[in-house]
Amino acid sequence: MAPLLAVDAPSLLFRAFYALPDSIRDGEGHPVNALLGTANLLLFEIERFAPRAVVMCFGAEAAHYRTEAYPPYHADRIAEPEGLGWQWGRAREFFEAFGFFVADSEDLEADDLLGSFASAEVEAGGEALILTGDRDMFQCASDRVRVLYLRTGGARGAEELGPDEVIARYGVPPEAVPDFIALRGDPSDGLPGARGIGEKTAADLLRRHGTLEAALDAAIRERPGVRKALLADPDLLLSFKDIATLRHVDVQPPPDRRLDLEGAATAAREVGMNRLAERLEKWGSG
Repeated sequence: MAPLLAVDAPSLLFRAFYALPDSIRDGEGHPVNALLGTANLLLFEIERFAPRAVVMCFGAEAAHYRTEAYPPYHADRIAEPEGLGWQWGRAREFFEAFGFFVADSEDLEADDLLGSFASAEVEAGGEALILTGDRDMFQCASDRVRVLYLRTGGARGAEELGPDEVIARYGVPPEAVPDFIALRGDPSDGLPGARGIGEKTAADLLRRHGTLEAALDAAIRERPGVRKALLADPDLLLSFKDIATLRHVDVQPPPDRRLDLEGAATAAREVGMNRLAERLEKWGSG
């Protein structure tokens, strides 16, 4: 059975916006670099994996349950750059023309929807791929869910990660990723973690104790520096774990829907992406 491809739309749009020059514009002078770059990233993975359907997930920049738990969460994120807003507003219509489903939430973040669609697909007996640039999503990796992590630089295609690859990267299994983030911190989300605890110490604690809660219970037996870091504010560390843990919502796996090459080519031409349109038309002709 072909997998469902769940896409972290904000992650791809931001990455594409900064990867391609904003001199790429439509006939009316609007920048379309983010839309073009995202389309190219998606088409590459669609050619690789031939998913049964694609669902693009959007959501809140910072979910209220996370900012209530820790107000500095996402506080240092860069404001939406000029030129991206117009593209963001047209992303749904543009990508629906490709035959993709679009899911959005005002209360949850895109990563919550990604995890929920992946879980729903597995519960329905299928497999899922999660395309993202967010390492928080490593917690979803399993024998039936693979994370396609966007690489930087000139590498072609996303890095495919399952449980073994997550362990090789972090030293902990996917289910311990929120605990790992709570201990080590996540600068991209504004989470400082436990002061003085880096990746190696966080992984060591979780290998020996299993969970953050167990590590806190055993903190008194750790060496002085680690003990001090764990006991300085245990409730805050538990809050970090809660923030890093995805919220699951009730979603239904979308029906099968393959890439609409004709619709995609038309949408591409409408915003001046003639080379992309030609590529799609050639793809459609054989």
